[in-house]
Amino acid sequence: MTSEPPSPDDFGFRVDARLPNGLGRAGVIRTPHGQIETPAFIVVGTKANVKAVLPEQIAQLGGQAVLANAFHLYLQPGSDIVDEAGGVGAFMNWPGPTFTDSGGFQVMSLGAGFKKVLAMDVTGLQNDEVIAEGKQRQAHVDDDGVWFNSPINGDRHRFTPEISMTVQHQLGADIIFAFDELTTLLNTRGYQETSVQRTQAWAQRCLVAQRELTAQRAHRPYQALFGVVQGAQYEDLRRQACRGLLATEADGQHFDGYGIGGALEKQRLGEIVSWCTSELPEDKPRHLLGISEPDDFFAAIAAGIDTFDCVNPSRVARNAAIYTADGRYNVTTAANRRAFVPLEDGCDCYTCTHYTRAYLHHLFKAKEMLAATLATIHNERFTVRLVDTIRAALVSGDFEGCRTEVLGRFYGSVPSIKSDSHDLRRPTCPAL
Repeated sequence: MTSEPPSPDDFGFRVDARLPNGLGRAGVIRTPHGQIETPAFIVVGTKANVKAVLPEQIAQLGGQAVLANAFHLYLQPGSDIVDEAGGVGAFMNWPGPTFTDSGGFQVMSLGAGFKKVLAMDVTGLQNDEVIAEGKQRQAHVDDDGVWFNSPINGDRHRFTPEISMTVQHQLGADIIFAFDELTTLLNTRGYQETSVQRTQAWAQRCLVAQRELTAQRAHRPYQALFGVVQGAQYEDLRRQACRGLLATEADGQHFDGYGIGGALEKQRLGEIVSWCTSELPEDKPRHLLGISEPDDFFAAIAAGIDTFDCVNPSRVARNAAIYTADGRYNVTTAANRRAFVPLEDGCDCYTCTHYTRAYLHHLFKAKEMLAATLATIHNERFTVRLVDTIRAALVSGDFEGCRTEVLGRFYGSVPSIKSDSHDLRRPTCPAL
């Protein structure tokens, strides 16, 4: 008997609560591997691993889903190997929902010829077409796709919308993204216009490939495909990109959700996101790529974003930077050498309930690998809990009060370490 191909009906989204005067909402995304209560922070496990942390620990700290990187897993170990293992979730022993991105960010960063940050503030930065002295551009974009050199061994590879879709189907994530060209705030207006058109053409090809691959791979659960909105800081381009994706279809099938990508000016994040969310359908989820700071969460959630991902909580943890409700500090400073208190008073994470700042200070100074593990557990828990807190406040009707309290406290000064630090004021927002 021939098995039926997986159906788009295996994926769904519902809205449970809305901000009374705004685009923000709380809801639930349904996937073949479980539900995601939104708004939600999606923990990044780039190479099928959240660096320094066991997948089991991600579940323990409240992570609902994990995002892996298609580009990196294509290069190593190979998306075919992950497919043979049963998909990225089975490969990394993560039973919950999974996302994979398309590889667009890596194409952009390789194209620069050196490590580049997708800046939210371009003050003092050079035009991104400038290649660092002694470096060569490692990726070349054309209308059909991208040629790039592997950062591992220099081998030359080709990514097209069809190849990206094939790779992501082999990786088997519940939510995948259409292949897009990522631009920066430093690209010219003319290039942004061309790029939006190119990304739109690629989106159409991705949707066609999605239908073909879904039918061919009836042995795998349905994978929801999100179209990606580009357009940088230009309202007309952002709206044009949204409308183009909404009109895109293949044999009657449309995108299952939408990702908002590219660089966003930090001070205008909510405004730019709202251009997009006001165009996008209410009954489909929206993901904002690469966001993890508290003020950005509030701005984006108010503007109607449902999920986020970012490597920042784990990345800065490996450099001894610790997030707390009172701001961020570095645990390797001299003040922490004899601080026999948790990284954050009142935090319920494994690290804070078992270890002290003094111990982590020692681990970092001694260059022990455990330092990264313990710091990452705390930072990921802080970030997941913060978004959970915002969700609870949105549902209860106290979103604005929560925003005022959380941001007022976080962007103040980090309190000095005292023996009675357990008396530090805790916010009234639930769960923080």
